[in-house]
Amino acid sequence: MKVTLLGTGTPQPIMERFGASILVQAGSETLLFDAGRGCLQRLRQINISYDKINALFLTHLHSDHIVGIPDLWLTGWLVSKRAIPLSVFGPTGTGEMLKDLRKAFAFDIRMRIEDDKRVEEGSEFLVKEIQQGVIYEKNGVKVTAFEVDHGVIKPAFGYRIDYKGHSVVLSGDTKYSENVIRFAKGADLLIHEVAVAPDTLSKSDPQYNILMHHTTPEQAAQVFNAVQPKLAAYSHIVKIHGLTEEDIMKKTKATYQGPLIMGEDLMSFSIGDTISVHKWLKK
Repeated sequence: MKVTLLGTGTPQPIMERFGASILVQAGSETLLFDAGRGCLQRLRQINISYDKINALFLTHLHSDHIVGIPDLWLTGWLVSKRAIPLSVFGPTGTGEMLKDLRKAFAFDIRMRIEDDKRVEEGSEFLVKEIQQGVIYEKNGVKVTAFEVDHGVIKPAFGYRIDYKGHSVVLSGDTKYSENVIRFAKGADLLIHEVAVAPDTLSKSDPQYNILMHHTTPEQAAQVFNAVQPKLAAYSHIVKIHGLTEEDIMKKTKATYQGPLIMGEDLMSFSIGDTISVHKWLKK
């Protein structure tokens, strides 16, 4: 099993950290979790053809997790000539959102079919709105969705992917969640979101509400201690009022001494009896 962090960022348009998106390759399955800003460019950088994505899984419907869908969907159809619908799994509201996308791009779709002779089925979605539980089983790969706590954004999901005795868990966007701990037990790799802010952050500060939707380093340490994954990695990294990645690691390691890495865009993990980490070498 190979896991690649395509985007480790937030809604902020930062060149070093694109929008939230994670690629999981297990056997013959190539699965994409969230489609944030720039996910298609990241796929191109690692030579993944856009039409090879077997399914897209959405954690929730915040814009920074879905803004890359039109690019993935339409460019995969136009450039890679995908001739079958794009399979999308997501929370309640996913179907309506994708239906509206088809309306928004109706002119382009019609022109591509009539003028470029594209296969119409490739412009369609195959949608499944999910609840907690096993939602995908194919070619030995099992995907389990579990509810997390992203404040008023409900439902929001995390995912566990199992293949041949190995597993990766993606927390999605969440506050401290006992459900993450429950579903992450026994996982090889736990990829968790994080948000760090000054200890003096006031409740009157506009950034306070952001913090209340996410997991602090201290809370993440609690999760890691309870789960004891072979490796924990941070993604979707929120830094408030000038705090740094070093602050995140320091605050986490104050109470968690297990294996932990700060995720980077295009960092990949090969999961077997051990986990090897590969940083992207800029070309």
